Amino acid sequence: MHVTMIKKKLLSGEPCKKCAEAEDLLRSRGLWARIDRVVIAVEGDPSSEGMLLGARHGVANAPFFILRDEQGREEVVESTLKLMRTLTAPSAPSAAPPVEREEVPRLAAQLTNATPQDSLRFLLSRFGDECAIAFSGAEDVVLIDMAARSGLRYSVFCLDTGRLHPETYRFIDKVRAHYNIEISLMSPQAEPLQAFVRKKGLFSFYEDGHNECCGVRQVEPLKRALSQYRAWVTGQRRDQSPTRADVPVLQADNNPGKPGSGVLLKCNPLANWTSAQVWSYIREHELPYNELHDRGFISIGCEPCTRPVLPNQHEREGRWWWEEATKKECGLHTIAPPHGDGI
Repeated sequence: MHVTMIKKKLLSGEPCKKCAEAEDLLRSRGLWARIDRVVIAVEGDPSSEGMLLGARHGVANAPFFILRDEQGREEVVESTLKLMRTLTAPSAPSAAPPVEREEVPRLAAQLTNATPQDSLRFLLSRFGDECAIAFSGAEDVVLIDMAARSGLRYSVFCLDTGRLHPETYRFIDKVRAHYNIEISLMSPQAEPLQAFVRKKGLFSFYEDGHNECCGVRQVEPLKRALSQYRAWVTGQRRDQSPTRADVPVLQADNNPGKPGSGVLLKCNPLANWTSAQVWSYIREHELPYNELHDRGFISIGCEPCTRPVLPNQHEREGRWWWEEATKKECGLHTIAPPHGDGI
């Protein structure tokens, strides 16, 4: 779809305030890159291209937009909000055939050196909203922004453990509003959680490790979430911890995905990126981020298991600080043996 924006220039030479506000709104939603051409309607000059387009389409006020599809058919949109809804809800892709496990090495090889944007486009063009971004932190909002800019359909889910910081809950809503998207919150199942707390209390992980608590609050909800999708996307990077040093861009996940869809694909588009690249992207595009980052938190998880790090400390030193570095995973990114049922 080709999009032309018609903006007005006043007799005074000043830009149109409403046009400037529309551009700011599109930029803030990551949609400005979808505008292919900008045409100026000069006030008082009926021969200017923008004025001619307005007369041709019977539109008297700017801004307005002309959308042209691949068949050359045109549609005029006079509302910036309507344009945003159109750009963020394109047609769903045709149902892709199931991915067989033996296909994965070939697909992974294609994406080994791909940019994060190209990796996302590969998945979203094939699976659309049957591909979900697992959202929780700074890396994930970068991925959401890239997905939004692609113009393709996608889904987002977040694991709500019940122990997140208040700032994290505010961050989730901020991202929801910023991109005008639905974020599916996956909570622990009540009965197993109640049984665990009744038996072990609320802080047993300080004594016997975090795996059991994470299993109830994160791993099981993730399994339920992934059963709806054919692929999922994470913000894992190789430089995050020793346990992630070999993270591939694409891999097969042994957790079952949507029934009848073949192997579940797991994509880590930022595997080759550094923390500096993530934050450079956030600053450049003015993305929302968790306010805890301004207080020394880098890697943010549940409130009892996360603390700020000191200068020159590794980002994962603020997670499960009472445990060895090689154990600092919650179980979400542990790939089981080929015949296992873990993730």
